[in-house]
Amino acid sequence: MKILISIPAYNEEKSLGNIIREIKIVMRKTKYTYKINVVDDGSTDNTAEIAKKEEADVIIHPKNYGLAETFRTELKEFIKSDCNIMVHIDADAQYLPSDIPRLIKEVENGYDLVLGDRFSGGIEHMPMIKKLGNIAFSKVISNIIQYKINDAQTGFRAFNKELAKSVPITSSHTYTQEQIIRAVKEKFKIKEIPVK
Repeated sequence: MKILISIPAYNEEKSLGNIIREIKIVMRKTKYTYKINVVDDGSTDNTAEIAKKEEADVIIHPKNYGLAETFRTELKEFIKSDCNIMVHIDADAQYLPSDIPRLIKEVENGYDLVLGDRFSGGIEHMPMIKKLGNIAFSKVISNIIQYKINDAQTGFRAFNKELAKSVPITSSHTYTQEQIIRAVKEKFKIKEIPVK
């Protein structure tokens, strides 16, 4: 089983190096072969240089296209790779790399898309207005798809190659929700697990 850990990054020079090092520490303790991709979305700081220094594979956008376009690049890289599972994790240290093996395990257990649920796992820092907005939006998504999702905005997810190929992202902004909605409509198996 080979894992692609994909990190979208825009001006993340302060946190990216630590995240990559933590991922390596976690993954070296597992049975998995893995590689780390960083998609630098036109950063104006040293994001790409730091990623290269930490021996990640780096894909650089010529300008800032935004998260949805960056995610499309991540999917393209995953589809053409020899990896079986992709883990998407943000570069800003919002999620714990130590939870990565838990997401991978659920994909191995037969789920096509596994979401890291911050609302069940515990959120240390999030402005109340954003927290309430996320909860409300997750309820809206749940109503649309008739399937309960606690954290439709999570940037921490794992999925298999079949889902990546079958669920294209067309949105300019709401790629996280679009992937969930399309996955449910295409009858893929989805699971949320609590993460910090």
